[in-house]
Amino acid sequence: MRVWQVPSFGIDSLELVERPTPPPGPGEVLVKIHAVSLNYRDLMIVKGSYNPKLRLPRIPCSDGAGEVASIGDSVTAFNPGDRVCAIFMQNWLDGPPTPANVKGALGGDIDGTLAEYILLKETGLVRIPDYLTFEQAATLPCTGVTAWNALARTNLQPGSTVLIQGSGGVSIFALQFAKLQGHRVLGISSSDAKLQRAYSLGLDKGLDYGETSEWDRWVLEQTNGQGVDLVVEVGGAGTLPRSIRAVKMGGVIAQIGVLSGPADPIPIPLILHKQIRIQGIYVGSRHDFEAMNKAIAAAQLHPVFAARSWTEAREAFKEMESATHFGKLVLQVH
Repeated sequence: MRVWQVPSFGIDSLELVERPTPPPGPGEVLVKIHAVSLNYRDLMIVKGSYNPKLRLPRIPCSDGAGEVASIGDSVTAFNPGDRVCAIFMQNWLDGPPTPANVKGALGGDIDGTLAEYILLKETGLVRIPDYLTFEQAATLPCTGVTAWNALARTNLQPGSTVLIQGSGGVSIFALQFAKLQGHRVLGISSSDAKLQRAYSLGLDKGLDYGETSEWDRWVLEQTNGQGVDLVVEVGGAGTLPRSIRAVKMGGVIAQIGVLSGPADPIPIPLILHKQIRIQGIYVGSRHDFEAMNKAIAAAQLHPVFAARSWTEAREAFKEMESATHFGKLVLQVH
């Protein structure tokens, strides 16, 4: 089988090589991968900034969708031909995170999905909703579940206001989920064209932050000085201070991204005064994945993505690096 691997750090170092196709052992499932989606974490892993001590070579990427090619002895959950997705952390099946169950993340701790075939435990897979294509399903394991939990763990009341940052995968999924739940969504972006696309998905109000860097002031203006109930915070240290100023008293910041370095000091006294909660979100469990799948199937929600051939993996990672994409970047494996 063909796989993309990281023999040394750097996008240009990625190489497409042949490896033996592994046979499934007891409790294992061999999956023929049809589509893989990229996450910012995957880019960091390829470049070496995520874990400089990562053992190489490594097959990157955590998100893949395909069909069961063959099963090992004692497998009861799946049969050949079933359409499946891999879960992000192979050991986190249910319940809260623990040091043990957050290990086994695909494309990092263990080889990932950027391959023609992957071999996983049957517990490390979920079924794909029938109406989704493989490309659409490939967007779900990391980004979809992360955005789902950003809202699910906040316990928002109907009619709450959510702020999304940018137009990457997590932000666009958060927009879709928030509208599905009846919330008002504000969004900031560096591109008016991207904001226009977000409006077509239900964005209520947007700001091109190229026109003003003080987007926290804009958020307060849009909420009568109150602030938003939830900030889906994907920027990191560089945007967190403004997120703290933009969230309402008693509100929540779902801290997800690490895209930017520190700019302004974090206003610790404001966290105390506003009594806000900063909730770290790092994907979720298999149970979370299945709950999300049930909700999106009921709503017939369609993930937003752009696709290209997996032979253009290097170009796709460079596109991810440039942040010019909208929604998810998907590689079609053929």
